[in-house]
Amino acid sequence: MSEEEQYEPDRVEGVPHPRHTARLFGQNRAETAILDAYNAGTLHHAWLLTGPRGIGKATLAWRIARFLLSQPEGDGGMFAPAAPDSLDTPEDHPVVARVASLGEPRLFLMRPTVNPQTGTPRRDITVDTARKLKSFLHLSAADGGRRVVLIDSADQMNVATQNAILKLLEEPPALTTFLLVCHAPARLLPTIRSRCRTLGCAPLGPADLGAALEQAGLQTDVPEMVMAQLAEGSVGEAARLLHENGPATYARLVALMRGCPDMDRQGLVALSQGLAGNAGLAKLDTLVRLIDLLIARLARAGAGAPPEAEAAKGEADMLARLSPDPWAAREWATLHQSVAARLAHGRAVNLDPSTLILDTGLTLNDTGRAILSR
Repeated sequence: MSEEEQYEPDRVEGVPHPRHTARLFGQNRAETAILDAYNAGTLHHAWLLTGPRGIGKATLAWRIARFLLSQPEGDGGMFAPAAPDSLDTPEDHPVVARVASLGEPRLFLMRPTVNPQTGTPRRDITVDTARKLKSFLHLSAADGGRRVVLIDSADQMNVATQNAILKLLEEPPALTTFLLVCHAPARLLPTIRSRCRTLGCAPLGPADLGAALEQAGLQTDVPEMVMAQLAEGSVGEAARLLHENGPATYARLVALMRGCPDMDRQGLVALSQGLAGNAGLAKLDTLVRLIDLLIARLARAGAGAPPEAEAAKGEADMLARLSPDPWAAREWATLHQSVAARLAHGRAVNLDPSTLILDTGLTLNDTGRAILSR
């Protein structure tokens, strides 16, 4: 296996890659839309799979790819097989093994690659990948049959790459389906979006999230409802949180906020430890995301949209106390933007992460004090 094949930026660490995921949970509506279009003979040539990160868009794209590539060829007739009633592909079908090993000749995968000069991973999908796609479509045309192009994720294509594939979307090759996994459609050129049919995917509910985590081999004693609240319906985010003890960290944040306006300074200092260097990077990422979530939940609570359930013990009382009305909600919403910008800037210029978290905690305490003293 080459270095490029080993590098898989579209996989969450510690869980199977989406192409190895057997079942998809919580996206029945999206699956039905594809199946209905296929059976009606109206399958669009390009689908934009949208929704938050980690909710199963890539898993759905790989399911669609296996389904399309495993369907028998022909124009129907009295001996045509019955119309499929699901996107499932039998495990013993040759396409399943070929797709799993990235050895399916009628499938082209576009994703960030490794820079061959430096050996470092790229953040973008570069134009050389688009050139390879054109060669793939030209060479595979002689073989006939259906082909699938899977782009994960489409919002990582730089402008040159998007322009390079635009012509293919405008004049699609015969029997070719483009599947664009996209977390942020606004990053795509309007001309790209206009050539695709949008297939929206939704965050998972507690039961579906729990089932997806179990399938991924992730065991936890954290209630499904709590995980759904913390991960906002994202299996990928839930996996990251479990790897970094996120539920316990969020509980510590809530406990600190319950102490406003006299936040436990020693508890805040303890929370900010162990964040430096590469060893603390994942922990810092998790803490930053949870701080962002906490402030967002405060803002929504005051605006009349409190969370469906607590994500930590005592959270409901804390939210009601620190964000009792729309005025408080506006204060937290404003802080949400400024804290996000401050944390992003601090990390970009390599400020000491412990100092950054301490400063953020004190800012949260000051905001709570101002609200309580109003």
